[in-house]
Amino acid sequence: MTPATSAVARALERIERLDPALHAFIEVWPDEALAREREAAARRLPLGGLPFAVKGPSGIRSSAARRLIAAGAVPVGATSVPGPGTVWQTWGQGAHGRTVNPWRADRTPGGSSAGSAVAVAAGMVEAATGSDGAGSVRIPAAWCGVFGLKTTNGLLPSPDRTGLASAGVFARSAAAAEPCLRRVLGGGGTPEAASDRLPPASGLPLPLPLSAVYSEDLGFAAVEPEVGAVVRAAVDRLVAAGTVRLLDRDAGLLDPAGAWTAVRGGEPDDPEAVRVRRTNDERLDALLAGGVLLLTPATPNRPHGHEGPGSRYSTALTWAFNLSGHPAASLPAGFTGDGCPVGLQVVAPRGADLGLLAAARAVEDALPPARTPPPAGRD
Repeated sequence: MTPATSAVARALERIERLDPALHAFIEVWPDEALAREREAAARRLPLGGLPFAVKGPSGIRSSAARRLIAAGAVPVGATSVPGPGTVWQTWGQGAHGRTVNPWRADRTPGGSSAGSAVAVAAGMVEAATGSDGAGSVRIPAAWCGVFGLKTTNGLLPSPDRTGLASAGVFARSAAAAEPCLRRVLGGGGTPEAASDRLPPASGLPLPLPLSAVYSEDLGFAAVEPEVGAVVRAAVDRLVAAGTVRLLDRDAGLLDPAGAWTAVRGGEPDDPEAVRVRRTNDERLDALLAGGVLLLTPATPNRPHGHEGPGSRYSTALTWAFNLSGHPAASLPAGFTGDGCPVGLQVVAPRGADLGLLAAARAVEDALPPARTPPPAGRD
């Protein structure tokens, strides 16, 4: 392997060429990355040479990053997150300026794992780490048109003292994410590691059709009609393809906004927060019994401008599952008429992360292939 043809060298070239317009990275580590790649190749590690990015300045120390490195993946740089004092957490500040959506430069990529999603969407890296405390993996995955999965809360150490945040991984597709997620979830860096013995389903029955419940609004969210229509069309396609069988179950939850805010503010024992969490946990346990999946839009809205979302909560359909701890993923579902990506959220029972991944692979096989954005976004 020569530096000119190596996967890491190609990733570094794309970062140098594309990032001045997209602003996805805050740091890039070319010399260290090339040295790591040579070492991984010499040791014949399972992910040897796979270039990935880490979320933010502390991402290299995360459990997910350490497990990927142990398996031979190569971190090439740290991606953008919201800057100090940022009111809206749905954008990032890269080394070259404000992080932009690769599909429309006048729109946010989502956040707070902004740069990770952009780096994957633009093809600068093959995968990236993230963390998700209210939707911070799923929202940018949806708005950048890539795959992003939030793991079950508690499987890996949380970067958040409240435990709301859990590790996540981005890739262009569920299929591309699988090698990384199996190492992140299993913890192994060698072929003999436990992750290589994990079953593909891990608690979910995978013979098709997959049993699922669809909810556009979870009983409380105000969803943009065009966003809802894009996701509903994707679900209808899954049903027509025989990938999904929809069940008639009530997917209504209590609005988690107040409970999430109380927990995040250090008041987990607030009586109303306890009531909302207990009620939603009971409803979700009944809804997902038997390995049933829950399908929703990933966000109620399309990517907003860089000035912020106004009064709308982009987290309305995601943060319930940070409170409940369920694993959840966003897959590309299509586009609105103005060229903005829309995400389909898939939620699985707690601990069924690899089952969710397998289900996501089945779902994406029945949907149109993910598209590649123009190199420098579109105004």
